[in-house]
Amino acid sequence: MKTIIHKANTRGHADQGWLKSYHSFSFASYQNTERNNFGMLRVLNDDIVQPKMGFGTHPHQNMEIISIPLKGALSHKDNMGNKKAIEVGEVQVMSAGTGLSHSEFNDSKTDEVNFIQLWIIPEEMSVKPNYEQRIFSEEGKVNRLQTVVAPKDKLEGDALPISQQAYIYRISLDRDKSIDISLKSKQNGLYIFILDGEVEVEGHLLFERDALGVSEFESLKINATHDSQLIIIEVPMY
Repeated sequence: MKTIIHKANTRGHADQGWLKSYHSFSFASYQNTERNNFGMLRVLNDDIVQPKMGFGTHPHQNMEIISIPLKGALSHKDNMGNKKAIEVGEVQVMSAGTGLSHSEFNDSKTDEVNFIQLWIIPEEMSVKPNYEQRIFSEEGKVNRLQTVVAPKDKLEGDALPISQQAYIYRISLDRDKSIDISLKSKQNGLYIFILDGEVEVEGHLLFERDALGVSEFESLKINATHDSQLIIIEVPMY
C-alpha cells in the first residue's frame, strides 16, 4: 500500500478579495512539483466566492470538470446554451473535450458560495463537449458510498458521466461508523478528502480539509471518530 498525506494547512492559498481559493495540487500561482496531481486527478480547488462576484467567461479544453457546491448557489452559463444555478446537494459535470466556454457567478447579495472543483484528465481527447447536473439525496450518502460521477461507459445509479475510468463518491459517516472500500480496478487509487469531521484511515487521523491518497491496496477501512463528511475520488494512477 502506498499513501500520501496532504494536510489542510499545506495546501496552496490564493486570496484575490472576491475569491479565496485553497489548492490541493499545483494551480495558477501555486506551483509545487511534488503535488502536480494524484493519478488522473489534476485539480482539487476549495473555492469561496464573495457575494455578487464570480468567474468571467473563460475556456476549457480536454478536461473533465466537476463542481460540488457546499454552501450557497453558483450560477452557470456556457456557450452550449446552459444557464442554470448549481445548489447544495447538486453535482455538475462538464466534459470540455474539443472546447467550451463558461462563467460562474454568485448571485447572492449577502452570502458567500463555497464549492469544490475537481479536474480529471480524460481518457479520450477531443470528445464532444457535454454538460450535466443532478441533485442527489442526502439520505443516499448516510453511512454508505453514494456514487455521483462514473465513467460514461459504466454508469451506475444516478451517477453523472465523465470520459475517464474514474468515480466520485460522497459519504456522510456517523460517529463510530465505518466503511470498507475496494477499488474498481487494481490500477486505480483513492483520494480521500475530508470536508468536515474526523476519520481514521489505515492508522492516519484526518481532520477537516485533510486528504489522504492511497494506491496499491486490495481494500481499506474508513472509521469516523466524529460525524464526518467526505468526498472520495477513485482515479487511474497511470
